This record gives sequence, C-alpha cells and structure tokens, in this order.
Amino acid sequence: MIAERAVPVIAAPMAGGISTPELAAAVSSAGGFGFLAAGYLTEEALGVQIARTRELTDEPFGVNLFVPGERRDVDLDAYRAAVDEEAGRYGARAGTGHWDDDLYQAKVELVLQQRVPVVSFTFGAPEKSTLDRLHEAGAEVAVTVTTPREARIAADLGADLLCVQGFEAGGHRATFEDDGRSPGGGPLYGLLAALRTVSAEVDLPLVATGGLVHGADVAAVLSAGAVAAQLGTAFLVCEEAGTQTTQRMAIAAGNRETALTRAFSGRPARGLVNRFLTEHSDDAPAAYPQLHNLTKPMRGAAGKAGDPEAMSLWAGQTYAQARPTTASELVRLLTEEAREALDSARRRL
Repeated sequence: MIAERAVPVIAAPMAGGISTPELAAAVSSAGGFGFLAAGYLTEEALGVQIARTRELTDEPFGVNLFVPGERRDVDLDAYRAAVDEEAGRYGARAGTGHWDDDLYQAKVELVLQQRVPVVSFTFGAPEKSTLDRLHEAGAEVAVTVTTPREARIAADLGADLLCVQGFEAGGHRATFEDDGRSPGGGPLYGLLAALRTVSAEVDLPLVATGGLVHGADVAAVLSAGAVAAQLGTAFLVCEEAGTQTTQRMAIAAGNRETALTRAFSGRPARGLVNRFLTEHSDDAPAAYPQLHNLTKPMRGAAGKAGDPEAMSLWAGQTYAQARPTTASELVRLLTEEAREALDSARRRL
C-alpha cells in the first residue's frame, strides 16, 4: 500500500491535535500518504476523524496507535509540586498524573471495524493476535522502531513494514522500552545509521523518519534503501495542521535549539528548548503517561496565554527549515526537489 503510492512522502502522525483529517486527506490526495494520530483521542473522536477524512478524499490513509507500556508505580509527589507551581503562573493546577492505556483496545477494535487500510504502531509492537486480526481485515501493519533489536521483534511478529526513526526526529522517541537513564531512553541511532543497521537485520520495506524537511532529504533516504520518507516537522506549519499559533511562531523564529526531554510526558521526546524543559528535564521521572497527564493542564494554559515557555514544543532538529504552505504544495515541492537531487547525484557519479 504505502510502497505503491505515486509519491513516496508520508505525513507523520502527530498526536495532540496536530494531525487533522484535512492534513491527512490533502497529503493522500496529492499522491503521498496521510496519517491520523489516534494518540490521546477517545475512540468516538477517532471515529469522527476517520469519517471526516473519508469525506475529504477517496485515497487511502492510515491510523497510528500508541501501544501501552506496563504500569509502574512511581513517586510523583516532588514533581507534582513543581508542576503545580509552574501551572500556577497561568492560573491552572497540576493534573492527576494517572496512568492509562490510551483506550488502546477500543481503538484497535475501531480500526478493525472501519477497515482502515494501514495501521501503524508506536511505543512497541502490537500483540501477535492483534496483528493477525488486522491482516485478516486486509490492513497493512507498520511498526515504528529505533534500533535493530526492535526491528527484529516487529519482523518476527509479522509486521509488513517498519518505520525507522532516527534521533533527529521531533516528538516522542518510539523506543519500545525507556531505560529511565539515558536522554533518549536507549541507544541513539542517526537516521542513516538506523536504516543501514536495520536493513542488515530484517528483510522488510523501510520507511525513514527523523529530521526530513526538504526534497533532497527524501532523495537521500530513498537512495539509502527506504521505500518512502515520513515527515512530521515539515508538515507542522502547513495550513491544514492543527498546530497552535504559539508553536508556529516559535518554529518561525527558528532561534531555539532542540533537546530530548522527559519533562513534559515522562517519555523521551525532542522539542524546542524552553524554560520548563531546561529547569525540569533533570528531575523528570520515567513515568509515561503519568507525566503527560500531570502537565497537561499547565501546557494547555500556557498555550492559551501565548507563552511558549511551558509548552511541549515538539519539533525535529531541522525545524527552522520548515516551510509554511499548504500540504498539497509541500508534497509537490518535496517531489520536485527530490527529483532534482537525484538528477544532481547521477550527474556527479
């Protein structure tokens, strides 16, 4: 399905309201492949988004699901007090800090019922029984991986393709397990190194993601053996994306570094460096989704106040090169630039 698209460009699923039906439909209609992000949605809200996307396009699109991790008992008292103090700046309070499974099973049943053609998984691989049921329903199953070990696990379960994520990527690291110590939750592979080492371990189609914003980047990963390039940050500033105005402004300014942090969600994620990230990254426990739920009211209130210093400004390392335009125009630009880059490489060789 994905490998057969006319344009090998995928709009990454970005949870939290950024991936919209309008964005997914526009990318698929332009010949690429759009995704909806099921993370943090109820199954009812996801159903509405699937229906809306089908109203907007007859082209295929995918849905991404978060695989829940094991529940851990973590002492959050100290961090809760710190978040409560930060939230107070905006007239809010810290959230409950509870663990949840993101309604995982209900969403699995929904994508099965709706016969979504491509279902991808992040934060782990689906159970073999779930993967088998998706195959029986005619779905193509993708799993996001960050290391050769994760790739072998997903391949052994029967995944159809792998989305290989480099450390350059914005947003959450897709590591199956967070070691709780290292900044990235485990080994950090750059995208090209990840593609090379994963392809040596498994014989599956690979989608490349992490720091890709230009057509030359698309050409580079296709040359490295990927069947498609998945871009997130590049689509953050598209007109159809649900990105908040404050985050759009921070991206447009282009004057912040990015860093990996657990401060906002308890799981390693790359975002623009701001006050909260700087002051709380060292103290944040490895507790996802508890910290996500704990900091949610603070992040929302900061966004409403137009203050980027307490928001989770997820973005990849190359965010400053993201171009505000429509999704269809971005797909066109990426295609044209990729062709030019490949032609230039051929002339050089």
